[in-house]
Amino acid sequence: MATTGDTAAPAAGRREPSHGWRLFAIWLVIALAADLVIWFVWKPHLPPGTLSTSAADQQFDLAVLSVIAAPVMIFVLVYFSYAVIVWRHREGDDEDGPAQFGHTGIQATWIIGTAVIVLSLFVFGTYELISPAGAGAGEGPAPIWTPGGKTLQVQVIAQQWRFTYRYPQFGGFETTQLVLPEGQWVQFNVTSIDVIHSFWAYQLGVKADANPGVNNVAFTKPTHAGSITVRCAELCGLWHGSMYDFGHIMTKQGFEQWATSTEQKLAPATKLLPKFAYTYVPDANGADGGYYPDNVDPYSNVETYGASTTQS
Repeated sequence: MATTGDTAAPAAGRREPSHGWRLFAIWLVIALAADLVIWFVWKPHLPPGTLSTSAADQQFDLAVLSVIAAPVMIFVLVYFSYAVIVWRHREGDDEDGPAQFGHTGIQATWIIGTAVIVLSLFVFGTYELISPAGAGAGEGPAPIWTPGGKTLQVQVIAQQWRFTYRYPQFGGFETTQLVLPEGQWVQFNVTSIDVIHSFWAYQLGVKADANPGVNNVAFTKPTHAGSITVRCAELCGLWHGSMYDFGHIMTKQGFEQWATSTEQKLAPATKLLPKFAYTYVPDANGADGGYYPDNVDPYSNVETYGASTTQS
């Protein structure tokens, strides 16, 4: 058996390498390469895209979080791989390594590094929540921030099992088509007339709960033309999986023409609807001041109303 002095000393003529600097160099190269790939290659393809300001903000947030997380994950993998390769057990070597009772440098680096990461994420997340159009400022029943300039209001009315959209600035007509102009702020007023739903316009990066008797507000500005997929993101009954529709973003001129012509086309159906309000009595049959008058269903007249489906 070797003596204590033999255990502590390296083999004759062999100098123990600086494993810490080796690990740091390997980690730095791989982490830097990974972050560059994430930011310049992967980021443009991250969901939900860049069809609107809110979508672009969410894509940016995902990219930043990925850039922060990748070096941490890579450090764990690099350290594990290095330990398995360099410090693995070798045949004939049954000695224990020198005991370590603490390393001030490692402890300080670990505490400072983790503190910086956590506090940075706290600051970044808080800013993103309260910045313009963020979840803490521009969404919910009482938003504390509203965009400047002209805003298009679109009311999203959820019911089993479809979304419909009212445009109060164009006579209050209601349609199953979600059409928006590019380059203009949109205020979604989201409510329900029966059970709890959730309005999720995926490509816009907008998601707001549709609750009876509640007006949840969400803001976004479409930045270029494109298609929109809308789904219900809250289990709302038997046909929840079929509660989806499509919309699109067009130029401001094209939207004005569409809205004006649709307002005229749906004028007879609009007369059957209640006066525009931010919430309605959650009764689809019209009893006790419900949304539709008794025995009247505008959706039954597909040609006049412009609906793409009939009511279940």
